[in-house]
Amino acid sequence: MNPLELTLGIMTAVGGFVDISELVFAAKAGSMFGYALIWVFVLGTIGMSVFGEMSGRVAAIARQPVFSLMRHRLGLKLGLITLAGSLISTLITCAAEVGGMALILNYLTGLPYALLAIASVVALMASMWILPFQWIERTYGLLGLMMIVFALALVAIHPPWAMVASGMIPQVPRGLSPKELLTFSYFVVAILSAVLFPYESYFYSSGGIEEGWGPKDLLTNRVTCTVGFGLGSLLAISILAASAQLFGPINVSPEIPGSSALEAAIPFGRGGLLLALLGMLFAVAGAAVETCMSNAYAVAQFFGWEWGRHVKPWDAPRFTLAWIAVMLLALLIVLTGVDVMSLVEYAALFSIIVLPLTYLPLMLLANDRSYMREHANKWLAKGLGWLFFVIVTVAAIAAIPLYLLTSGGQG
Repeated sequence: MNPLELTLGIMTAVGGFVDISELVFAAKAGSMFGYALIWVFVLGTIGMSVFGEMSGRVAAIARQPVFSLMRHRLGLKLGLITLAGSLISTLITCAAEVGGMALILNYLTGLPYALLAIASVVALMASMWILPFQWIERTYGLLGLMMIVFALALVAIHPPWAMVASGMIPQVPRGLSPKELLTFSYFVVAILSAVLFPYESYFYSSGGIEEGWGPKDLLTNRVTCTVGFGLGSLLAISILAASAQLFGPINVSPEIPGSSALEAAIPFGRGGLLLALLGMLFAVAGAAVETCMSNAYAVAQFFGWEWGRHVKPWDAPRFTLAWIAVMLLALLIVLTGVDVMSLVEYAALFSIIVLPLTYLPLMLLANDRSYMREHANKWLAKGLGWLFFVIVTVAAIAAIPLYLLTSGGQG
């Protein structure tokens, strides 16, 4: 197996787990509740691996994109509802990533935020226009691996490893007031939403088709999901645990991405801070590319247009116009002056609401032997799929009430 084949999963994981949402929710969760929310990342990672493996397997066996099959499976009306929900949540997420890039660049350069947002979009669009798909994923995926500095920083500050390990067991901290319990519940839902963002599956399965996956690539698919999503989860948990160790005891709430970067600066100084900021920059940039392309994939696949970065931009004109439009709309949202952290919360809220509509059709497709033949879901994949469908459905029902009752996790 060529190690570079794993880059698709690495990019999806680093850009999906450690995007702007994870930088905020993981750090805030650690400072507010210590190690007690680590289990939510573990649970979400298992769910993302289950659905990611399904989406990759559908791409390899059916050799059709998920949204194309979804339209045939759900019909036009329900398919359009799913498409619309996905487009809205992913566009908001893309705007949050662009705003996050501008914030991080502002920390690095001190230049105006709006100017840096424009420059970020120009750079992202240039890379998406010039680079073939494989080099898009490899560039952002591998550069985003500078985020490993957070895992090294966690080791360097010597956290109480027994407490870190105990955080992997589902729990609710004792002694919480009713208000704190609601806030804890909100973070459970928000973290699940951030880990299980639907665009990850769309990007991942479309990428498998871009790379020409077939039955021979099923092992690559499984390993990619395990290694890629597992690495992303490790980095997110490292951010949470370091926040619990460094910020929790002094009652500091890391409200912005720059606060998270201090986790690497404390043990490693300016070099650690620079690595953290650069890793965050490329991880967030990778997430911006994923979200932008995922929306373009969804529209093109649903309506049967020519699509993909394996062809020249002018050979798939409607697909090209779609991703250009998504990126420009994301920039316009950022330039309205809306707070990036508000965008992060809105993205998580909308995503968790559309998750059931996203993953149910995917699971039905992966169960369908007429499409998947002998590669249809076996008992374990079916059981885990239905379990996580119930979990995301409950989370979707609870999302809006918890958001309103806690003012977006502010208590």
